[in-house]
Amino acid sequence: MIYRASRYLLCLLLFWSLSSCGLYSFNNVSIPDNVKTFQVDFFQNQAQQVEPGIDLRFTRELQDLIQDQSSLSLVNTNGDYVYQGEITQYYIAPMTATASSTAAQNRLTIAINVRFTNNKVEEESFEKKYSFYFDYGANVLLTGGALDTALDAIYEQITQEIFNDTLAKW
Repeated sequence: MIYRASRYLLCLLLFWSLSSCGLYSFNNVSIPDNVKTFQVDFFQNQAQQVEPGIDLRFTRELQDLIQDQSSLSLVNTNGDYVYQGEITQYYIAPMTATASSTAAQNRLTIAINVRFTNNKVEEESFEKKYSFYFDYGANVLLTGGALDTALDAIYEQITQEIFNDTLAKW
């Protein structure tokens, strides 16, 4: 009984010490004290193939990620950090073929050009293209829930990369 209690206490102390020192923190946000706000302008869809609504969804997902993982406040104008850009590619291509030379799997690729402006330290501003893809079965029609699943996977990856490049800096 005493052995079990001491083991439990040791585990509790170990967990508390690791969590308090931030050893396993995946949210290593590096924001200077003078930076309080961020602005995400609408990312217009300029891809040749247009899928309605993906531009607004991306804009909102980037806003939500930054709000959820940082202490910055979202503003409409004059942000300390400004995110601008456009969706430059929305492309579906066959990936693998069957024995009868038909597509067995397709790939949706989305590319987004991002201009990040740091209004506090201009040297940290940059422009970069982010791209990711989602593979799905050729018999799947990419609408409704299937499209939502693909966009979730793609946007999660791209927004996290943008966050890491601008706020986590690792």
